[in-house]
Amino acid sequence: MSLKRVVVTGMGAVSPNGIGREAYWKATANGVSGTGPITLFDASQLSCNVAAEVKDFDFDRYVSKKDKDRVQRAVPMAFFATEEAAQDAGINFEELTSEERQNIGVVVGTGAGGIEFAERQYKQYYDRGDHTTAYRRVSPYSIVASFVGMISSEINMAFRLHGMSHVVSTGCTSSTDAMGYAWNAIRLGQVERVVTGGVEACITFGLMTAFCRMGTVTTKWNHDPARASRPFNGDRDGFVLGEGSWILILEEMEHALRRGAHVYAEIVGYASTCDAYHRVQISPTGYDAARAMRTAVESAGLSTDEIDYLNLHGTATKINDRTESAAVRIAFGDRAQRIPASSTKSMVGHPQGASGAAGVVATLMAMKHDYAPPTINVETPDPECDLDYVPNEGRPLRIDTALCNCIAFGSKNSALVFKKYEHTEV
Repeated sequence: MSLKRVVVTGMGAVSPNGIGREAYWKATANGVSGTGPITLFDASQLSCNVAAEVKDFDFDRYVSKKDKDRVQRAVPMAFFATEEAAQDAGINFEELTSEERQNIGVVVGTGAGGIEFAERQYKQYYDRGDHTTAYRRVSPYSIVASFVGMISSEINMAFRLHGMSHVVSTGCTSSTDAMGYAWNAIRLGQVERVVTGGVEACITFGLMTAFCRMGTVTTKWNHDPARASRPFNGDRDGFVLGEGSWILILEEMEHALRRGAHVYAEIVGYASTCDAYHRVQISPTGYDAARAMRTAVESAGLSTDEIDYLNLHGTATKINDRTESAAVRIAFGDRAQRIPASSTKSMVGHPQGASGAAGVVATLMAMKHDYAPPTINVETPDPECDLDYVPNEGRPLRIDTALCNCIAFGSKNSALVFKKYEHTEV
């Protein structure tokens, strides 16, 4: 059986530094930070008071007053990004035939899923001293709204899509793995199109408290939020927690070309590995992270010499940045220091399971505009982080092929490879 080719025909974004795909790209290309003081809860007693929250977004447009006690905060962001991606791809969900609806699946990635909803409901209960009153204030939808797998179903139901409905939750590699899963589903002919990417609404009191206890979030930049996310810089002290939704429409190539769709790029490679090393730390050797990147490139039928640009995981933790830099040196050898490599998280924080999709949307826009976005706040680089991180200012760059890398708790590593596609007739 010959495998089908898969292209990206639409993208949508709800980001801390911009609502909408173009606003996200403009801010990212220009190095605009989305980090600010936490407003979603009182963080004054925590060691970290900053996060990359989604701002100026009309949540009420997508969720009725009745449904506020039935869905996660992540859902409206996923609806907006899906709607924008579909419009970008030239798809009108209202005009689809029954057969077309059956051939569009939903595969999204998230790490925390509905934890924001769950925390809100626990608070409703435990803040009430009287058991009967507390019991009545808890939403009967708490189970399904807190369930990670419900996010894809919300998208399926909102847009009446009857293909597969899957959520991938592998930590910070979730949306990268979701896109890889979607790519394979189309390649195998299971569906013609997939709504994929990632969504995360993980800026909660409970999660932030846990990250503070773990020592993985920044604590030194509460006074200057825009400078708080500092991947690869010598004085970095942890990541900035982020949120948002970045959604893509993947499509079987011939189907896309027949209907005259615009094509951003072709997905040509994907791979995933595990260090099998530690619950929260990446193996310091970087070997398996490098193996994921090399395998993804090989699965694309390319050599590492052909990769023009890297979008790195780049969280701004000491261990992660050094190890990822080492992994790039292992994977790309003598070329490692010459390949421009950005960390999108320097501007949008770390949106956990949605981080891979955030990087992919930025990368595909970079390929469209032949422009490498910067890694901001690189002032005095860590000597062990010696790659070309496109520090502080973006630059023109011809990008025909790109690799997006992700690393997750539990020693997971995933990578996707994209290639610029030139339109030809089928």
